[in-house]
Amino acid sequence: MTDASPWSLFGAWYEEAQKLKVAYPNAMSLATASRDGLPAVRIVLLKDWNERGFVFYTNLGSAKGHDLQENPVASLGFFWDALHKQIRITGKVEPVDEAEADAYFASRPRTSQLGAWASKQSQVMEGRFDLEKRVAHFAVQYPVGAIPRPPFWSGFRVVPQRMEFWMERQFRLHERFVYVRNEAGGWDRDYLYP
Repeated sequence: MTDASPWSLFGAWYEEAQKLKVAYPNAMSLATASRDGLPAVRIVLLKDWNERGFVFYTNLGSAKGHDLQENPVASLGFFWDALHKQIRITGKVEPVDEAEADAYFASRPRTSQLGAWASKQSQVMEGRFDLEKRVAHFAVQYPVGAIPRPPFWSGFRVVPQRMEFWMERQFRLHERFVYVRNEAGGWDRDYLYP
């Protein structure tokens, strides 16, 4: 049931969620903690993954941006109800490189690019009109052509140290197993009681 590598198993489950047309198969809970250890969790979208880790993008001035710059560790949670499966991932966090962030930003719809410039993410605003005015301002500033990536917008990669897989089974006899990165850079695998 389990693979020697968590990557092939993650890929198989993720592909299964996409084929089932699960709403937002790339939605993942992202848990961070401030420098003081205060936890916070929110849903973000997985934008890329490979054996280097799991990538998402955000405004660096957001609450999660601050948490990750002060305390660069995080946990991710994927839950696909239709599959009766869950994956939990924990690891260190590193920024993506400039070229990777530029390439992803350039692939986004123009309206999303303008929104990235306009949003002072996590800051207080008086009302929705504040955001709409800022979007209009940047639409005038960038009426045609390529929109550059804002210097305050980039991505993070969660580099997993632990990946736990859970499958629902009858009578709460769920199947649960964990991969933990070892000192040689490979993975040790264990079954866990549900």
